[in-house]
Formats: sequence, structure tokens, C-alpha cells
Amino acid sequence: MPVSKTDNDQILLYKKTNDLSVIGELYSRYTSLVYGVCLKYLKDRDEAKDSTMQLFEKLIDTLKSHEVENFKSWLYVSARNHCLMQIRSKKGKFKEEIDALNVENQFILHPQEGNELEENLDRLEECIKRLIDEQQKCVRLFYLNEKCYKEITIITGFDLNQVKSFIQNGKRNLKICMEENG
Repeated sequence: MPVSKTDNDQILLYKKTNDLSVIGELYSRYTSLVYGVCLKYLKDRDEAKDSTMQLFEKLIDTLKSHEVENFKSWLYVSARNHCLMQIRSKKGKFKEEIDALNVENQFILHPQEGNELEENLDRLEECIKRLIDEQQKCVRLFYLNEKCYKEITIITGFDLNQVKSFIQNGKRNLKICMEENG
């Protein structure tokens, strides 16, 4: 079987053959990118490694049903969203083991970074709710549900230029809202 060179060729070949080695080869091009994104958000090497593998396993099914135009960008967004969902699901769970000696001798403070991230996610959700309906639909589908432009046009009934415009304007409005409420 000839080796495909572009990401899109690899995706098409995988959809045609369901050959895991094809998707493995494609994913191996970006494993370090995915690991880096996971490490950046999760701040734990083991969790980042686990997430990198989970994303590969998820990719096996996801690529069959999604139209992906720019694999690298799509994979980056998928990795980021995966990590943010993991962080959100851990809300309120304190993982660190507490050493008895530390408790007796030091104040143990809650990590502010996790709280700050959660506050940012809550602010982002509030800002999304403030967008006009069309922008809100398109932004949610594109960024949170990882749908491509073509899928969004089918789901919403908007034409391609409207979808692009709603996403671009929605993103700009979100940025303004986040800055005003930060």
C-alpha cells in the first residue's frame, strides 16, 4: 500500500480502509503537539500522556464521522477541549496527598490557578449566552462541538459565508466580553 503524504490523503485512506496503521502514522506526526497542549493545560506529565492516548483512541472513531479540512488545527482544538473538559470534571476534587507533617507545620493553600481557570470558563459561558442567537449557535458548534463549516451549514441552514461571519464576529464579541468582565 503506498504511503500518502498529506494529512487529507491519510484521512481519506483511513476512511476508505479503516486501517489503524494509517491513522497511527498520521497521529504520530502530531503526537508531540498533542502532548504539549495536554501538558500546558493539565500541568501533569502522567495525565498529559494519558490524555494523548485517549485522544488517539477518540480519533479512531471521530475521523470516520467528521469532515476535517485542517487536521493539525482541528487536532489542536480537540486536544484543548479534551483537557478543558477534564479540568472542569475535576472541579472540587483535591488530588494532592496531604502529608501529616505539612499539616502540622505549614498552611496548605488551595491552588488559585485551578479556581481562576474555572472562573474564566464560567465567564466564557456567560459571554457565549450574550451573543446573538446565530453567533451563539455557530460558535458552540465550531468550538465546543468541533464541527466544521460544512457541518454547521447543514445543521443551521445558514450559508457558508454566514457561518464564517457568525463565527468570526462571535469570536470578536467573546473577546470583548471577556476583557470587559475580566
